[in-house]
Amino acid sequence: MKTVFKRKLYNRLLEWKNERQGKTAILIEGARRVGKSTLVEEFAKNEYKKYILIDFNKAQKETIALFDDLTDLDFIFTSLQNTYNVQLKERKSLIIFDEVQKCPLARQAIKYLVADGRYDYIETGSLISIRKNTQDITIPSEEERVTMYPMDYEEFCWALGYEATVPLLKISFDKKIPLAGVHRKKMRDFRLYMLVGGMPQAVEIYLQTKNFKDVDNTKRDIIRLYEEDFKKIDPTGKIGQLFMDIPAQLSRSAGRFVAFNSIGGVPEDKKIELMQALSESKTTLFCYHCTDPNVGMSLTKDFNRYKIFLADTGLFITLCFWDKAYTENVIYDKLLSDKLDANLGYIYENMVAQMLAAAGNKLFYYTFPKDEKHNYEIDFLLSRGNKLCPIEVKSSGYKTHKSLDEFCKKFSSRIGERYLIYAKDLEKEGETTCLPVYMTMFL
Repeated sequence: MKTVFKRKLYNRLLEWKNERQGKTAILIEGARRVGKSTLVEEFAKNEYKKYILIDFNKAQKETIALFDDLTDLDFIFTSLQNTYNVQLKERKSLIIFDEVQKCPLARQAIKYLVADGRYDYIETGSLISIRKNTQDITIPSEEERVTMYPMDYEEFCWALGYEATVPLLKISFDKKIPLAGVHRKKMRDFRLYMLVGGMPQAVEIYLQTKNFKDVDNTKRDIIRLYEEDFKKIDPTGKIGQLFMDIPAQLSRSAGRFVAFNSIGGVPEDKKIELMQALSESKTTLFCYHCTDPNVGMSLTKDFNRYKIFLADTGLFITLCFWDKAYTENVIYDKLLSDKLDANLGYIYENMVAQMLAAAGNKLFYYTFPKDEKHNYEIDFLLSRGNKLCPIEVKSSGYKTHKSLDEFCKKFSSRIGERYLIYAKDLEKEGETTCLPVYMTMFL
């Protein structure tokens, strides 16, 4: 029996149900295997008298054809109830459109189904906005959209039965109290999260077996599923190649993702199409260069200059060692104990990107010249009120932060809090807060 993990998005769905009272539908976007269907079905079981889940990956042709003609909603509802052997109750029932990108006309129908008012509607999907899934339909304005990410660190702790971990860390963060002797254990616990990742299947296998080889094989299955999905969108395999090359590109510290290095020369419009599909798959996180670091960074982001991270660091680590038949337990053991002889800066950078995105932040970075051949780089920029919060990420315990210092001199009037995220305990060094990586979620 599949384990149902506690997810924060459940409360967002509850808020939608209670506040909207059927006036809108809600669409949950997210990567495959991130837990969308499990969450929504659990929500339906707990919060409604009756529900129907239509999985458009395997729905009957007759079911899909119902949305070709919306002139008789009574006929549609009767057909659905007979097909799924469920008697719906008005204003006490939910209809779920799972993987709705497979049936664009069902998504378009939301406008009329919501106006009808008899039932509530939740949609799930990925690749929601790519051209082939939207070009012939009108996107309903009655649709709220939220993104579901892999399990964040607190959800991972819940799965392990550690309910108090994150609330206690939050107290330390708020009061700027170092954890002292407890820090080493907290870092080990957090590295476990980095290694297993937040994909529910991988977490479940870890809880069942405590065997990293089994966890790694599960993550490889998910990556292969993504590769298959990418080939359905782009038979040339270029999207899959872009995805598989993300760790290699980050490890070069090149300051941007260079598509040419992965797929060679392609026309600009084709490259844009490939990148849009990669972004819409929700398997990745795009971090854009900001040409003028200030509040309102979306106004000055450079669409042609970006880094790409994986949405799940557990999958990222498996990709880092993809050349092996599986990522041997010895590698996992060394990573867990922080003894692997490698520059792991890019792994920590991916982890910080994942945590910032899960907390609702858009991702931006900034580079500026150091000399003729080198640049300073601020790994992430957050806007808080009318100030910027620059972030530099280190995988080690070293507290050097030259890029951060030079950036704060250059834009002194714009700076609020400044952070060095690293592997050591919380410490205040002048105006810079040195923050253990597991506290990134509180920024």
